[in-house]
Amino acid sequence: MKKISVVGAGPGGLTAAILLANAGYEVEVFEKEGFIGGRTSPIHIGDFTFDRGPTFVNMMYLIKEIFDLADRNLEDYVELVELTPLYDLIYNTKRLTVTSDYEQMISNIEEVFPGNTAGYTRYLQETHKKLEALVPLLQKKMDSITDLLSIDAVKALPELEIGKSLMQKLAEYFNDEELQLAFTFQSKYLGMSPWSCPGAFSILSYIEQAYGVFHIKGGVNQLTQAMATVLEEMNVKIHLNTPVKEVLKTKKKVAGLLLENGDIIYSDDVVINADFGYAMTKLLKEPLASKWTPEKVKKKQFSCSTFMLYLGLDTQYDLQHHTIMFAEDYKKNMEEISDTKILSEDMSIYIQNPVVSDSTLAPAGKSTLYVLAPVPNNFSDIDWPQIKKQYRDVLIKTLESRLDLKDLEQHIEEELVFSPQDWEQQMNVYQGATFNLGHQLSQMMTFRPHNQFKPYQNCWLVGGGTHPGSGLPIILESSRITANLILERDGIKTYPIQPLPKKVNYSIPKVPAYDPTTI
Repeated sequence: MKKISVVGAGPGGLTAAILLANAGYEVEVFEKEGFIGGRTSPIHIGDFTFDRGPTFVNMMYLIKEIFDLADRNLEDYVELVELTPLYDLIYNTKRLTVTSDYEQMISNIEEVFPGNTAGYTRYLQETHKKLEALVPLLQKKMDSITDLLSIDAVKALPELEIGKSLMQKLAEYFNDEELQLAFTFQSKYLGMSPWSCPGAFSILSYIEQAYGVFHIKGGVNQLTQAMATVLEEMNVKIHLNTPVKEVLKTKKKVAGLLLENGDIIYSDDVVINADFGYAMTKLLKEPLASKWTPEKVKKKQFSCSTFMLYLGLDTQYDLQHHTIMFAEDYKKNMEEISDTKILSEDMSIYIQNPVVSDSTLAPAGKSTLYVLAPVPNNFSDIDWPQIKKQYRDVLIKTLESRLDLKDLEQHIEEELVFSPQDWEQQMNVYQGATFNLGHQLSQMMTFRPHNQFKPYQNCWLVGGGTHPGSGLPIILESSRITANLILERDGIKTYPIQPLPKKVNYSIPKVPAYDPTTI
């Protein structure tokens, strides 16, 4: 029985630990914090509970599948709440409610953006085919050029939309730029503006509408709590308050972990779930893989950061569970976040108001607001200690004016403000880049850090900084890929991969083939 040490009790590390322990390995998890989940953990402020990071779950079929592989039923551990509608989109003069109900979505689009309903139907039909082609690339290792020449990769190549941006792709379906934006805002969490994001990522919005968006009662943090419970049932030890100082190396193998307290943990394999940039610059320290030296990591493209407000209110507002508010000049806002790296006066904001779906998160008559503003990462050199309070005040005033949240300031009972500097210093997020490495094609598939971190024979990566990428379900998929590579090496039966579910949330009529003159 080989001993495997997992660094980090985030969703990637916990998933890897479950799959490896279930396969018979001796597994231990080492977590620097006193709590489970990393960015997928709860924040308790007074009588209010918040998710620290992810606030919803999509691709629920994949998360259920991971639990199934360990002979567990996800719904024995958590209570799922499917959201209807999905979210409200707030423009300068318009509001669009996005739903996974096809007929209702057609009605909503026709009311706000007339003349675009046929394009929406084609978007659903064609993007499902794109997703079917691309999913196999997200489920298998991508650690060599030969993987790019596989049958699945060759089939998927046309769907990567190389040379076509997400906005250009969506212009094939919709004649209004604001409606196009309704299917693009997810791209900023990949570190890209929709004007530069590859057209392949039109699948992101589609996945939400085709397979639903879910809340977990008590918060998404309950998913990682459920994973910890499964590990407890498996007698896997999770060591909290146990930071790792360094991954010990000997030639082309890792020997184990040096803990901050001076203890040495010898291991046959090490699985790293720490933030990728942090792991390369702090834990591995000058790895043999020359392209990931600290100097070269610094030159990679990283996602934006996020400025967070966690507000416990003594009242409740008339808001959907999720609301996305676009900057009046969204393109300029994206350029300032990703390119010039300056703070936008005209900001985009995401707001979660979960008490409309889950009364357990706040006392009766009260509510929590989770407020996220995408901002430049810490390569910007923004002086957050100097401007943190000022930026917080601007956010509050913007919410009061644009969302008509009257007297919001006066209703705040509890509050936590979290800046990009806090993400870096308190959560070990490299340069505060909350969503890890960007997802440009030059940093995807075989060009992204590999699940087996070569040249070390027994060092493995899971999480948003490795293949296939960031996003909660995709992080879990990275763990299955890594676990299967270890199992395959040791001659143990690997975990199966289920095909994309055929059942989706809509039933739509066939429409004519694409005719550019109709746009």
